[in-house]
Amino acid sequence: MDILITGLFLGGTYALIAMGLNLQYGVARIMNLANGEMLVAGAFSAFWLFTAGQVSPLLSIVVVAPVTFAANWLIYQLILLPLVKRAKTRGQLEVDCILATFGLSFAFVGIMLATFGGEYFTYSYLAEPFDILGNTFALNRVVAFIVAVIIYVLLYVWLNKSRQGVAVRAVAFNPQVSGLTGINVRRISAFAFALGGAVTAVGGALISTFLTMDASIGVIFTMKALIIVIMGGVGDVRGVMVAALILGLAETAVASLIDPGLTLAAAYLMFILVLLFRPQGLFGRAGS
Repeated sequence: MDILITGLFLGGTYALIAMGLNLQYGVARIMNLANGEMLVAGAFSAFWLFTAGQVSPLLSIVVVAPVTFAANWLIYQLILLPLVKRAKTRGQLEVDCILATFGLSFAFVGIMLATFGGEYFTYSYLAEPFDILGNTFALNRVVAFIVAVIIYVLLYVWLNKSRQGVAVRAVAFNPQVSGLTGINVRRISAFAFALGGAVTAVGGALISTFLTMDASIGVIFTMKALIIVIMGGVGDVRGVMVAALILGLAETAVASLIDPGLTLAAAYLMFILVLLFRPQGLFGRAGS
């Protein structure tokens, strides 16, 4: 039971992070390899606001979300949009964006190292026991999970019920046809990329409440988000949640039953298995 609940807590937070990359890749067609660095930036921001001004990490989201939204919108407009305009095929766009965001990830790491240093950072927030079904868990993990699920549900409802959300889903499904119906595909793509970055940064702020982090850890979260997106199916919101929970449970089980040092290897093994046997995702159809 302890493994199950801990895995669900971790997976729920992973789902929020992967949702950010899913918006960027599924809608804007940008495979953002700097996604993890945006998570670290959100974590650094929550850490700084808490240690310098005693601002709750939950309240810091109010600052982190709009700032990272604006930053990601500028990145799209200044760096990625020229690549979108010149790309003649989706394959060329993906290759160009992978190279561009790969370079951005190194630039972001350098900026954060220069700003915050290379030390690990952590802080104590709601680090007290909380009882669930006779098992004790850290309250900060419980709260982070609840907030992540609330944000995820709000995003899901917005994507399915609001006019702009439906436009985002339409562009994710078929940008060419969406353009013919009057949807401004480039504007929606820029919005989705910026929103994805903001969602990832908010996930970073939540994770910072219970994980020790440093400036270079972003690549690990980029890989985990990519695993979840591929496993769940690119653009599939339901799949992201299910895949995130599976990854959270798998990592927790490996850490508890085998060796904590093998959690990353377990995640990578899942990635290889998905690519080999289910590349279309959990809910996708072969050939789709």
